[in-house]
Amino acid sequence: MSHHTWIHKIARLTVSKPLAAIRVSPNQITMARLTLGLTAAGFLALGDETWRNIGAGVFVLAMVLDRADGDLARLTGRTSPDGHVFDLISDSICNAIIFVGLGIGLRDGEYGLYSVLLGLLAGSAVATILWLVIRIEELEGAGSAELGSIAGFDPDDAMLAVPILIWLGMSEGLLVAAAIGAPLFAAFFFWFFRHKMRQQTSKSA
Repeated sequence: MSHHTWIHKIARLTVSKPLAAIRVSPNQITMARLTLGLTAAGFLALGDETWRNIGAGVFVLAMVLDRADGDLARLTGRTSPDGHVFDLISDSICNAIIFVGLGIGLRDGEYGLYSVLLGLLAGSAVATILWLVIRIEELEGAGSAELGSIAGFDPDDAMLAVPILIWLGMSEGLLVAAAIGAPLFAAFFFWFFRHKMRQQTSKSA
């Protein structure tokens, strides 16, 4: 994930800069992000459309805080390897559990209990992607798994589709797309990880 996307700019204006002047740590922002992410998933799991829409809004706030914690750390000179790993783990949990919550909440919909399985599939794939990111960065350092941004958006910003499609009433289509797309992206990252592993082996040979 890059540090120059539109969401990063919003996070800097609304969260990072205001908090840089007071005694709030980046890890506290990460914890708030994790709390909001879990809360959003809980709202989605309730199965009520109103709570689903509220949960989508809470998830947007969680995404902004996700960008703000690292930005705050850079602004205040409080970056640390442990904080970076905590951030990645929080991302993994929030981005995975949101699909699990969505699947549970759609259990009375068109796909019945299969929606729960679809949510678990999508969530597991997202968690796998972020686990691979952590492993790649363990091999080659922080930022080595970044794919860069295009027009102010990076691959992680694809998670914005979650709240947008929920608000558009396309929750079931979102769940099916995630259950297909997330494993495919996980397969790509697995290939990327193997490529990095081969490079590491070649360097040490």
